[in-house]
Amino acid sequence: MFGGSEVIRTFYINGFTDIPHAQYYYVFLCFVYIMTVVGNGFLMSVIYLVKTLHSAKYMIVFSLALTDLCGTTALIPKVLDTFLFDRRYIVYEACLSYMFFVYLFACLQSLTLLMMGFDRFVAICFPLSYHQIVTKAAVAVMLLCVWGSSLSVLVVVVGLIDHLSFCGSLVVKSFFCDHGPVYRLACNDTSLNYIIGTVALTLFDCIPLLLIAMTYVCIAFALSRIASGAERLKALKTCTSHVILVAVFFLPLLGTNIAGMTSYIHPIARMVNFTLTHTVPALLNPIIYSLRTEEVMKSIKKLWKNTRPNNISEMKI
Repeated sequence: MFGGSEVIRTFYINGFTDIPHAQYYYVFLCFVYIMTVVGNGFLMSVIYLVKTLHSAKYMIVFSLALTDLCGTTALIPKVLDTFLFDRRYIVYEACLSYMFFVYLFACLQSLTLLMMGFDRFVAICFPLSYHQIVTKAAVAVMLLCVWGSSLSVLVVVVGLIDHLSFCGSLVVKSFFCDHGPVYRLACNDTSLNYIIGTVALTLFDCIPLLLIAMTYVCIAFALSRIASGAERLKALKTCTSHVILVAVFFLPLLGTNIAGMTSYIHPIARMVNFTLTHTVPALLNPIIYSLRTEEVMKSIKKLWKNTRPNNISEMKI
């Protein structure tokens, strides 16, 4: 039995044990991680190097790319280390840290997407006041609130686990130190952990998605009042990248959680879906924003043109 005071404390992560040909899935995760690092690193570099992108809107995009990069770095390398090299035992304190950072960056991704929705809402519904409302200072304050709220809630969620006692099985039936599978191993009352977990899910998944949906209802109403079809289409195009990001991030996550509460999902299917939910959106975000955003594409072409003459002159020398 151990709680918060014992010295020898380890969990055994049991995920992916019965998956046939799991090594191919690990190779896929490795590929996803490499491309996520390259894609998000590239997007952040473009935003940093091109002064025309030093705006409030791209502060939010930069923040999303950063949290995507950190989120996948918190998860995928450790997953690969755990299952490729069969290092499934994890020290108690390391398990809680692992849980904290994986969920922290997932919460930051969710709230950053909500900020993007607010940006599009103001841009379309209040275009004349956009630059007075969405300023760099306002975005900086919102980002501080996003980080502060995420850190505060996660400290409580993870901290409550440290007050539990574990006297039975220490096998975590997940692919990482997942909150639910860990606290359910405890011998004492876990009702508070369940409540706080539900509150966190509501705050960082359900409410942001609901608010984003409400912003798009307002956007749709505003677009319906635009007489010109061309102007309506132009305004709509500015939202498509964000809509895709929201769908890719929220729908699989909520779908798995809702299905898990209302019916039976095979543990392997649940784990595979959760790994994809935590990794694929971070891979797609920079691709979507690079390929579907005209400003970013123009900036990439501008950087390419600026580097070509230098390369040619260096070759001549």
